[in-house]
Amino acid sequence: MSLDHDDVNEGRRRFLMSGALVVSFSLFPGVRAMAQEVIADEGAAVHIGKATQTLAGSLKTNPYLDAWIKIDPAGKVTVYTGKVELGTGVRTALLQVAAEELDMAPALITFLTADTGASPDEGLTAGSHTMADSGSALLNAAAQVRGLLVDAAAAKFGVSSTVLNVRNAVIKTPDGRSMTYGQAVGFVDLHRLATPSSPLKDPATFNVIGTSLPRLDIPGKVSGGVSYVQDITMPGMLHARVVMPPVYDAQLMQTNTPEILKMPGVIKVIRDGSMLAVVAKGEWQAVQAQRALAAGSQWSGGRTLPDPATVHRDLKTISTQHIEIANTHSAAGAPVKTLSAKYTKRYMLHGSIGPSCSVALFKDGVMTVWTHSQGVYPLRDGLTEMLSLPKEQVRCIHMEGSGCYGHNGADDVAAHAALIARELPGQPVRVQWMREQEHTWDHFTPAMVTEVSASLDAGGSIVDWNYALWSSSHNERIVNAGRLLPARMLAKPFVSAPSVPMVQPEGGGDRNAIPLYTLPNVHVMNNFSPTMPLQTSAMRSLGAHMNVFAIETFMDELAAAAGADPVAFRLKHMQDPRAHDVIKLAAEKFGWPRAARKRNHGVGFAFGKYKNLMAYVAMAVEISVVPETGQVMLEHAEVAVDCGQGVNPDGIRNQIEGGVLQSASWTLYEELKFDTSRIRSFDWSSYPILRFSAVPRAVNVHLINRPGMPFLGVAEASMGPTAGALGNALFDATGQRLRDLPLAGESLRKRIDV
Repeated sequence: MSLDHDDVNEGRRRFLMSGALVVSFSLFPGVRAMAQEVIADEGAAVHIGKATQTLAGSLKTNPYLDAWIKIDPAGKVTVYTGKVELGTGVRTALLQVAAEELDMAPALITFLTADTGASPDEGLTAGSHTMADSGSALLNAAAQVRGLLVDAAAAKFGVSSTVLNVRNAVIKTPDGRSMTYGQAVGFVDLHRLATPSSPLKDPATFNVIGTSLPRLDIPGKVSGGVSYVQDITMPGMLHARVVMPPVYDAQLMQTNTPEILKMPGVIKVIRDGSMLAVVAKGEWQAVQAQRALAAGSQWSGGRTLPDPATVHRDLKTISTQHIEIANTHSAAGAPVKTLSAKYTKRYMLHGSIGPSCSVALFKDGVMTVWTHSQGVYPLRDGLTEMLSLPKEQVRCIHMEGSGCYGHNGADDVAAHAALIARELPGQPVRVQWMREQEHTWDHFTPAMVTEVSASLDAGGSIVDWNYALWSSSHNERIVNAGRLLPARMLAKPFVSAPSVPMVQPEGGGDRNAIPLYTLPNVHVMNNFSPTMPLQTSAMRSLGAHMNVFAIETFMDELAAAAGADPVAFRLKHMQDPRAHDVIKLAAEKFGWPRAARKRNHGVGFAFGKYKNLMAYVAMAVEISVVPETGQVMLEHAEVAVDCGQGVNPDGIRNQIEGGVLQSASWTLYEELKFDTSRIRSFDWSSYPILRFSAVPRAVNVHLINRPGMPFLGVAEASMGPTAGALGNALFDATGQRLRDLPLAGESLRKRIDV
């Protein structure tokens, strides 16, 4: 397996990535004026950006066609994406998109993901943006490349391009003459800006998009092949382990380095301030040395952690920025009944199954890092600052990691690997965190508090809606070196960039805090905390998990107060026709409303449109409760999904099913254990997740396909609706309206006993 893309000619691409976009000729009709404007102004990139805002997806920021597709004279087609595979199947889906518009079998395309030495810069792979951004870019780039090649062939053949047939990178005339893509590209310069319009195929003719192409990443995973960055082996590779402080802000005072250097296989102990690591020839030797080094190190006292009992009360004190994100007013009936509720969510772990890992090599002045980061370009920039190296001397290559779905330790361990490799030039160094480090030094999901009140008129319609939340950004991604954990531990530490709220409509902690329902008077306030007592950052769906839980369970309370069926009540307050379709489909497939149910069983319904921008999801669930233990089982779920043009139906179902399971684990069981001294969730016994014995008996996903419609991100879309449906089903089963996450376990048992 090739660990770096040595077949990529980096010369032109590195030149382009340096920002030198000045050109003095017309790239294609209609861009001469833009090129002249770029030449005349030092802010070239700004003007390029303005001129490309009508382009699709990530073409806005990466507008050159050859940033996405390269074809050599031999006919080899290489397609690039700046997005990464995180286990969601997007590598397969993006390949399908490119193959469809290039009129090629997917197997004939070399498809490469994020690499700062080769791929377009698409920032982070997060927020269910991959298909909307990279998929849209590839769809249009591939169509334009195909169109240019066909036009070039038509000119050479002396025929109209409309009579030519394309199949598997071969262009044919009706009389049998043919030209390969490799031959045609000799008459076309693909180093040109994309155009706003593309010769897209009629969706009715698709034969790759809309099919369940087998996942590219699965065979290696199920056969034990090299699949993850954790699996990398390289000639002469050394192994390193790091020693982490016992608590935040503890300073390293003393080590037993001389003893460690005498241990078998140990090559070096590296210390820079409080950043401490040991390097050995073998992995087990590194683990043994790390344990001995940790036991022999002395630290100063660190920062006191918050009292878990007062976390939610404290949020209202530290949330010092008050941001109004919705304030609408229109005529409505007179309120006759008002309801209110408060909801809380605790800190949670990412719980990555594989501890974070990275391999780094510092050779000939260039630092190369293999990483499972969700953003190789932001990571590259952070490492550049930390190492004081020019950007062209730092390269980050993505490899899938075993476990992610948010900002876990991937970037931090990459920084560890780079710092250690710098001390051992010419030798690849593999660094993997220990399980307790992955848990205790995670970027936890922030705690949250939400409060909602709403009024009904005499006809059972909602006439006002007031919602407030207290939390943080939920996103402390790498925007400078100080966001990298080991960079803050150095003798000359870097300082983390200030936390800032993510703006709507995406949102951070306030993601999905504005209901999609049509309500006459809406006020939504985000009470933002720029600091948090624990290290926090992005977890799959950010604040949407909690906000949709609160909104959807409160909608059930309002429906009950209005004497209405929960599904009918939602439809009454929803004008979006696509939302109507998924709500009706989920209800129909479930057989809503259910007849009388068995004892300790309940059903629930919920809806959400992720970020009010991406996929629509509605679901109905059935659960069972064991009163003696508080255990809750998700027995059955029927889920309806509309994500626009579906690319890989099996992949979409896979992500919805996985999201349902993960959200069920969060909603029912997961919470970080800590006290004022330490993080106490350091292994799987102290941080339980949903086990195989508790997986749902059936999760059926029903897709509403919209051929030709924009791709809508689906990977995180089921997190909120799952939480809402479970909360409503628990009320149905127990008569207890539970508003504090997690919902199951000992707290539920006590509520049932009352």
